Amino acid sequence: MFTSLLLISQASAQAQPPNPPAGAPLAPSVAPPNSTQEYLEAHNQARAEVGVGPLVWSEPLAKSASLTVRLQRDKQNCSFANLTNSRYGGNQLWAGGFTVVPRVAVEAWVAEKKFYTYANNSCAPDHRCGVYTQVVWKNTQELGCAQAVCPKEHSSLTICLYNPPGNVVGEKPY
Repeated sequence: MFTSLLLISQASAQAQPPNPPAGAPLAPSVAPPNSTQEYLEAHNQARAEVGVGPLVWSEPLAKSASLTVRLQRDKQNCSFANLTNSRYGGNQLWAGGFTVVPRVAVEAWVAEKKFYTYANNSCAPDHRCGVYTQVVWKNTQELGCAQAVCPKEHSSLTICLYNPPGNVVGEKPY
């Protein structure tokens, strides 16, 4: 029997990943070019549905996301990153038992839309909507994502970073 599990995490101003050691080369973004386009298209589709302009890909954000997922894979047993102190917004998805393609990761975040009520800018009781509202946040302009495949439970960790961050208390996302 095959079992799978998706866990989602969001933080609005996220923890900045550590800087690489002095002289260490920066690895390219974990997302290959076709993945880059898939992350963008999935985000921009959700944004267009609520009348928000498209995001553009940011290599600096993608590199930061790449450093973060590799740190979590290599040093933190593939657990969620602490993104609470970063200057960027961020969404995370941990998938146990399989690796998700970019579109599936974004669709998992957008799935929270069914719990969000725009009229009063609220989320249904016992649910969270912050990963959805970060995806569609009107002031966010840039996106960078990366994914690491982890030996733990044959899992993957996907992180997308957003600039400027969303989820400002008291403001509607769009």
